[in-house]
Amino acid sequence: MGSLAYSTSNMLTILKYIALIGTFFIYTTSGVFSKLASQREFLSPGYIAFLACTVGVLGIYAVLWQQIIKRMDVSLAYMFKGTGVVFGLMLAHLVFGEAITTTNMVGAAIIICGITLYARP
Repeated sequence: MGSLAYSTSNMLTILKYIALIGTFFIYTTSGVFSKLASQREFLSPGYIAFLACTVGVLGIYAVLWQQIIKRMDVSLAYMFKGTGVVFGLMLAHLVFGEAITTTNMVGAAIIICGITLYARP
């Protein structure tokens, strides 16, 4: 019975981390919508649509962030904000075709290593 409780506890912890990383991925998409808006003529229908997407995504992020910090230490949760840089690199490459340099990859690796070291029990 003890191993079942331990397994359930581990699963909940893993789900919290997945939710946390997913929340920062959602946050990063607001930058994509913002850049897409900037590529449109000011106040055109496309501009307004992408700007509305930006605001909507930020609203979703705000609600999710509040729920996460209710269930997790703020210092631990906030440290994961660095994943946004990694997601930003990936989305910039996938959506806009921007190049990922060696320096970008080294920086992303340092961020991931730092998060991993800090988040370990």
